[in-house]
Amino acid sequence: MSAVRSLIFFLWMAVTVIPWAIVSLVMSVFVRGAPLYWFTMGWLRLAVWGARVICGVQYRVQGMERLPAPDALTPVILVPKHQSTWETFAFPTLMSHPLAYVFKKELLLVPFFGWAMGRLDMIHIDRSKRAEAWNKVAEQGRRLMDRGVWVIMFPEGTRTPRGSQGTYKSGASRLAVTTGAYLVPIAVTSARCWPRKSFLLRPGVIDVSIGHPIASAGRDAEGLMREVEGWIEAEMRRLDPEAYRT
Repeated sequence: MSAVRSLIFFLWMAVTVIPWAIVSLVMSVFVRGAPLYWFTMGWLRLAVWGARVICGVQYRVQGMERLPAPDALTPVILVPKHQSTWETFAFPTLMSHPLAYVFKKELLLVPFFGWAMGRLDMIHIDRSKRAEAWNKVAEQGRRLMDRGVWVIMFPEGTRTPRGSQGTYKSGASRLAVTTGAYLVPIAVTSARCWPRKSFLLRPGVIDVSIGHPIASAGRDAEGLMREVEGWIEAEMRRLDPEAYRT
């Protein structure tokens, strides 16, 4: 049954993303900024809704009150655990501020979805050119945060299997130290329902836990990222103890 529901879900995404992306692309000719962002993110709401209704993927969030107020211009960098495609869809629907993902430029080639993303204020980089990529992240990250946009970076870089831990890279903490932004660690147990590299969604509940913002003033990037890593990994073991028994 899960296989059938998963197939229906992916068909649902394919059928809905095409018209939504076309409208976003046409709209981007006339409207940019927040109005275009929130309209485009409406498709992500459809995707998260589809995962819940079709596949039984529920979620619960704790710690929203720890985030800065919706009207605050506090520079923020979200640094979540990365286990699944689910959180890349869900975070823009959960946050009060527009989000700017830092992602590899190859995603812009994905038909419709990538084309629409390319019209938004995101930070797409060429990972093969490290110095150039970092300069772009620093420059655009500062500019976007000055406008009230929150940057989101997955410190492990790629999705990790349930119960495992990737290498936490210091790109997000370097950006925080450079710009004076706060780092917000987030634990998410999405692999419980939608494992990486899997087209099979299982019914269940995804827990999202938002930590207290961590100030970057006077900190070094490595030490700052170690604090983020310590909180996320401890919280993951609290939220999903079955996955970490070994």
